[in-house]
Amino acid sequence: MQAFRILSPTAILGYGFPLASFQAGLAKKPHLIAVDAGSTDPGPYYLGEGVSFTDRQAVKRDLALMLKAGIQNKIPVVVGSAGGSGADSHLAWCRAIVAEIVREERLSFTMAVIHADFKPETVLEALRQGRIRPLDPAPPLDENLVRASSRIVGQMGVEPFIRALADSPDVILAGRAYDPAVFAALPIRLGFDPGLALHLGKILECAAICATPGSGSDCMFGTLYADHFTVEPLNPERACTPLSVAAHTLYEKSNPSLLPGPGGRLNLNEARFEAVSDRIVRVSGSRFEPAARYTIKLEGARPIGYRTVSVAGVRDPFMIQAIDTVIAGVRARVADNFAELAGHYHLLFHVYGRDGVMGPLEPTPGLDGAHELGLLIEATADTQAQADTICGFARSTMLHFGYPGRRATAGNLAFPYSPSDLHAGRAYVFSLYHLLEVDDPAGPFACEWVRCEEGQPCA
Repeated sequence: MQAFRILSPTAILGYGFPLASFQAGLAKKPHLIAVDAGSTDPGPYYLGEGVSFTDRQAVKRDLALMLKAGIQNKIPVVVGSAGGSGADSHLAWCRAIVAEIVREERLSFTMAVIHADFKPETVLEALRQGRIRPLDPAPPLDENLVRASSRIVGQMGVEPFIRALADSPDVILAGRAYDPAVFAALPIRLGFDPGLALHLGKILECAAICATPGSGSDCMFGTLYADHFTVEPLNPERACTPLSVAAHTLYEKSNPSLLPGPGGRLNLNEARFEAVSDRIVRVSGSRFEPAARYTIKLEGARPIGYRTVSVAGVRDPFMIQAIDTVIAGVRARVADNFAELAGHYHLLFHVYGRDGVMGPLEPTPGLDGAHELGLLIEATADTQAQADTICGFARSTMLHFGYPGRRATAGNLAFPYSPSDLHAGRAYVFSLYHLLEVDDPAGPFACEWVRCEEGQPCA
């Protein structure tokens, strides 16, 4: 095969795409329809709680179009990080959606389901054997963090997909996966260069975000050749340029030239980005460098309690100038009033308009020119009732807190919502963000074969 064509419908399954763009991609006769369905960007809650950060109806809409097109045109459909975080609960959620689509659309196909869950006992054994190390800036892992984790997944590379593809499934539904793997596995299996395939996958996994104007809700098309690949948007309103594609290559990477992943890294020191037309870009020179030891990234989340938040605005210029003093005073009142809860809660104040986004990392701190501030009061505690108590007391204390220059006594804060305090439920933090050394890159990821037919439960 001289060229391998890939249709990437959307940046994340459920983000949507114009039907016209999708049909334009199908007209180019792709050899693969693939999509990344997950991310750690929304934080640890979704992994810890086992729920999706994407809407079910939106996922079903996208997936139905992909499955129908794939089955009717005999194009493999590959989905990675199913359900958002890719644990077994997310995989089951997405699998149930597939079953609904099969029933409603009267489809029939074979599906490989690849699991990404890691049992705590497996992780603990690897930890004791010295096969786990932190991925900066994560701290060293200890056994208590492993045991406290609600769910642990491993980020699979291309190898589990290649193993499944050997038996020619119509559909692959995979748990947590390295984003480019869903695009790169099949062409690598067919003999295409791994560096080029993975680099193309790195670009396609965010679909039209690499175009200008960019969008995560539109389709992209990639064509892989022996010594280069091309990318182009499928919406005539968008264009790829060398700058837009090169810039997206840096997306979520701390090093512009060396991009680590499962089993090695992409070396882009000699990568070239060239315009083929005013809408298509040609990329060459990407190389994959295998690591001495194959590593898989482990992701885990553990609960830390329950969260309550209150959103408010501040308009008084005297309070704006005194905001740090006011916050310190409110903290002191909360600590004094609920001394018995010391060590059982955390109280945070996010000041938007000053440092609400970057916090202590803000390079230009200060309040010069600020005429209003947004406040997010956040309390996390052992129970929801305790979080409600701490947040409510902090909010009411700040509402009537005195400060120099204060004239009105009706209240310091403006609330956009009633009730002013909102339950955010159970709160999580990432407990594992570590690298696991393995001998067999596909070994930890069990593959289950499923026959999907109308009237059957995809079992």
